[in-house]
Amino acid sequence: MQTDPRGPRFSSALNAVVLAAVLITGSGLLLAAQALLFALSACGGLRLSPYGLLFRAFVLPRLAPPTATEDERPLRFAQGVGLVFTSVGTLGYLTGVTWLGLLATAFALAAAFLNAAFGYCLGCEMYPIVRRAQGRLGAGA
Repeated sequence: MQTDPRGPRFSSALNAVVLAAVLITGSGLLLAAQALLFALSACGGLRLSPYGLLFRAFVLPRLAPPTATEDERPLRFAQGVGLVFTSVGTLGYLTGVTWLGLLATAFALAAAFLNAAFGYCLGCEMYPIVRRAQGRLGAGA
């Protein structure tokens, strides 16, 4: 499925705000809520992303049609990477290993900020590398 690349950038901006709030407050519960949002996007596709729904309802109608679209699969993979980092961070915060929560949240925030500010999706860049590695492992097995 193809998607408007402005939607994931909008979502990344909201992700960055939430992740910054987690770093400021140290709230494991807020990070768990963010992890749930990543899980919805990674497992159900971008059409189930609450931030994507906000983009489609309130932002997209005010924009010109996109000049290009992009494949949803790398974006879903990136959401999965965000899910891993926020899950690890949640575990850290909720078990009292605060440094782990801070570190995982900071990495997730850095990735979200890169996409929101510069359109550079780290998870999307990792996607073809992981796919090639899967192909090589499958061929060698």
